[in-house]
Amino acid sequence: MSLKIKQLNGDTTFLLTFSPAEQRPSLNRYGHPPGTFSVLVDPWLSGPSSMWHPKFLLSKHTVPSCISSLSDIPEPNVVLLSQDKPDHCHEPTLRQLNPASTLTNVLAIPAAARKIRGMKHFHPSRVHALPTYSSKDEDSIVKFYIPPLTLGGTSGEATIAYIPAKMDVSGLHNAIGITYRPPTAAPFLAQPSPPSSTYSNFSSPNPQQYQLDNMPPTPPDTPNQRPRSLSASTNPSTLSMTSAISPAISQTSSASTAPTSSHSLHAHSPSFHSPSFHTHTHTHSTSSTNSNHHPRPAKTLSVIYSPHGLAYSPYLSQYATTHLVSHAALPLTTLIHGFDRVENPWYMGGNVNAGLPGGVEIAKNLMARCWIGAHDEDKENSGVSVLKIRMRKYSLSEVREFVRREWCGGGGGGGCEVRALDCGEELVMRS
Repeated sequence: MSLKIKQLNGDTTFLLTFSPAEQRPSLNRYGHPPGTFSVLVDPWLSGPSSMWHPKFLLSKHTVPSCISSLSDIPEPNVVLLSQDKPDHCHEPTLRQLNPASTLTNVLAIPAAARKIRGMKHFHPSRVHALPTYSSKDEDSIVKFYIPPLTLGGTSGEATIAYIPAKMDVSGLHNAIGITYRPPTAAPFLAQPSPPSSTYSNFSSPNPQQYQLDNMPPTPPDTPNQRPRSLSASTNPSTLSMTSAISPAISQTSSASTAPTSSHSLHAHSPSFHSPSFHTHTHTHSTSSTNSNHHPRPAKTLSVIYSPHGLAYSPYLSQYATTHLVSHAALPLTTLIHGFDRVENPWYMGGNVNAGLPGGVEIAKNLMARCWIGAHDEDKENSGVSVLKIRMRKYSLSEVREFVRREWCGGGGGGGCEVRALDCGEELVMRS
């Protein structure tokens, strides 16, 4: 399986595409192989970004984006917005998305979700506020269920979690955790993909529910156990959310074994369906092995996206030791985090970007295979909010040297590749 990361602008707009190892020859209605899952992150392509008033802050790109419109890329499963600030939640760019899409859902931090609903561009059923992650609440993680590649295969799952800092005056510091466990085909069966009427990658207005086995989660040290299979729909477009997104939710029926605590969001109108699972290549690769007759659970790909940074302890450590461990999602596949450290005076909110010192702490603790820089474009900024900004810029070679010296693992940090992608550049991580 693989994760393709493509940088769409010079700052912090990315397209993440997760794909299973087994590529099926058939394509869904969106022209993508089954089992893939795509996330468009913080889209801002062109035009100025102004916060509150241009005299307070006005930002402009100095590097042209690699695409002129979001219509130039495949429709993503998820548009993910980590901030309500206009350089992350850019209204003119968001309006380029198809408001009638039956595929894309917008997941945003609560303040950004309110802003997007106020645009009245998307149907309300398509915009969801991310719940705050809690290690004690399974419903605080958004789950996408991905159908098997063939009859007799296993379903996959993608999850998204929002981990914000507490008492953060600036409101900038958070992290978004994403995991992807791929669906599989039936072992040793040269079986074609299921007919689209059963496992299509687009939703039907009244999906029929079915229940997979409810098994306990498989920790990474017991790979021969079968991972927990959660309830899903034959319609691949089930979004598990908290009850905060009612009234469009209905609790998923459970089997006679342990019930799940999550809720499923279903569309009740043919015009607005829940998200489907599709997607449309620098390559890192590690080989994975299968047992003879009962393949081990597939390794889970994992991403931490934190453009402004977030302290590893106590915030990310809780997410790592609970969710990432239980989903066999360590080492972390990719960390997307800024290199440059940016500070404002305390009365202007203090730290803006944690930069290298914060990023290396996360990379070390999560044993990240790759660290990609984000939010480091030398933008054209003006306004009173930037008059007292202090910035420490780090070159790519400085970051690599720092990681090499500070890494608490074998090889002096050689296991973590540090990259700064050019606009339009792609990087593929394989497992």
